[in-house]
Amino acid sequence: MSDVEIKRGLEGVVFTESELSYINGQEGKLYYLGIPIEELAEKSTYEEVAFLLLYRRLPTKKELEEFDQKLKENRAVRVEKIASFANYPKDAHPMAALRTAISELGLFDPKEEDTSYENLLETGISLIAKFPTVVAALKRLREGRLPLEPRNDLSHAGNFYYMLNGKEPSKEQEKLLDVALILHADHGMNASTFTALVIHSTASDLYSSIVGAIGALKGPRHGGANEQVLKMIQGIGDASQVPEWFKEKLEKKERIMGMGHRVYKAYDPRARILKRYAEEVAKAHGRTREYEILVAIEKEAEKYLAPKGIYPNVDFYSGVVYSDLGIPVEFFTPVFAVARIAGWVGHILEYTEKDNRLIRPRAKYSGELDKPYIPIEQRG
Repeated sequence: MSDVEIKRGLEGVVFTESELSYINGQEGKLYYLGIPIEELAEKSTYEEVAFLLLYRRLPTKKELEEFDQKLKENRAVRVEKIASFANYPKDAHPMAALRTAISELGLFDPKEEDTSYENLLETGISLIAKFPTVVAALKRLREGRLPLEPRNDLSHAGNFYYMLNGKEPSKEQEKLLDVALILHADHGMNASTFTALVIHSTASDLYSSIVGAIGALKGPRHGGANEQVLKMIQGIGDASQVPEWFKEKLEKKERIMGMGHRVYKAYDPRARILKRYAEEVAKAHGRTREYEILVAIEKEAEKYLAPKGIYPNVDFYSGVVYSDLGIPVEFFTPVFAVARIAGWVGHILEYTEKDNRLIRPRAKYSGELDKPYIPIEQRG
């Protein structure tokens, strides 16, 4: 294997085909099933996007109504499970709590080991419906409040907002959360999706695959980056301090959170959409300081980072949007998971149908061979 080229981080390695999402990193474009993300964010709903990712086509009106009804029927989580969530350590990271909660759901599912396509689909729909319920329950328990029962008279985003905050959202808030969920629903072969497929390829159960994906998304170099952006903003006094702060960051060669992406060498289209909503939030609800700081950082980045192909990514503006929706910073990544569960399940279904080959890469051996075993008495 001396002449084997190592692809660090599997960069550039293509191991399968997928119709679900396509990223044109050079031009800053994202598509779900060939439909531009801008079209879906403006005209679609999360329910429709979830159907699109699971069935790889847009639904008819009747199909969407039936799918929406199925999601509503699966929203509730058994009371004893919610009660067990209350025993989780209050200082545990919410993603660790979510990881454990989803594993618990699998533990009590009598069909957990059924890996047929039909059961994967049914369980996947159930998980898409239950993720908001679980995340909202974990948030409210952490705040010392009782979790709320899901409401079937509200949309997926509207119900999620209600369970998080205990009140119905305005039309603007409902649309804002719906758009955020759509933008995060899928994004090619990212780390968490790949993790889910690796686990699934071993013929393990769906819950194990999703728990693995949650673990990957938890990391600050993947889903956890959106938390770091808001913390970064909180460490800057106001927009006037950004030029000096930015220069100091560059001199120390420290990373600017929310800037740059492995795939995009142009402006992330999701960030462009969220920037517009972040501006609306700032004007309507007085979150101008955070927004002005982000705009100032982006202005400095245009001078120093854009020439290198480094632009804002989806995490850059999402924190301001989430914060305005009553979501505390530590729950930004669980909300990301509420969106991405549709993409994870969609990729698992697609891989099951198209390939289903065990993912088993190799590593180049770099050690010595035929070394003698030295008895412990003779070791220095």
